Amino acid sequence: MLVVDDEPTVRGLLCAALRHAGFAVGAAGTGQEALASARAIAPDLVLLDVMLPDTDGFEVIRQLRAQNPPTGPRAGHIPVVFLTARDTTRDKIDGLQLGGDDYVTKPFDLEELIARIHAVLRRTGGDPATVLRVADLELDPEGVQTSRAGNPIRLSPTEFRLLHHLMVNAGRTVSKPQILERVWDYDFGGDVGIVDTYISYLRRKLDNGGPKLIHTVHGVGYVLREPRA
Repeated sequence: MLVVDDEPTVRGLLCAALRHAGFAVGAAGTGQEALASARAIAPDLVLLDVMLPDTDGFEVIRQLRAQNPPTGPRAGHIPVVFLTARDTTRDKIDGLQLGGDDYVTKPFDLEELIARIHAVLRRTGGDPATVLRVADLELDPEGVQTSRAGNPIRLSPTEFRLLHHLMVNAGRTVSKPQILERVWDYDFGGDVGIVDTYISYLRRKLDNGGPKLIHTVHGVGYVLREPRA
């Protein structure tokens, strides 16, 4: 998911709440950053403010829809939920007519916002609340629960977000910079070594008594896949 808001406090609050709800989250503070991030990480959903420093959210969604038209060789509808202080009826109509999937006004209730996000993702076929399964490993984003072969596994919030990202991308190699962007924060500028550290934590908890699921792709990153026969 991509959170687009020019207020750092609001952006931080939203990212923290959404990660706690089990989402992998990136963030942007301007319209141009939002469009660049959408191209780079192909988010499941964009949470978009209307009032941005370089353009407005209405122009962002116009360009986003042009980048990802509903039909044709580049088809790929990215759901957009507006979250803004612009609360006139005209603004709401404009946002929805431009292709917004929902329009939420500030101030907002976090629990309601997360429920609305799940509703949009269910309608568009991308609800991350669906239980993820790879081999005998299961992860429930909504219940924030993980198990292997029916045995519960206790994970820290960061370990849970990391595993969620790997399972959403099961069978695909994800790079360490991508993991930093999606699991920690899009603007995080820390050492990618933290990814290696948390991968080792996950391996100790997941591979106890079962075949290895997380594999290193040297020089690139990691891939989570079913054991090979």
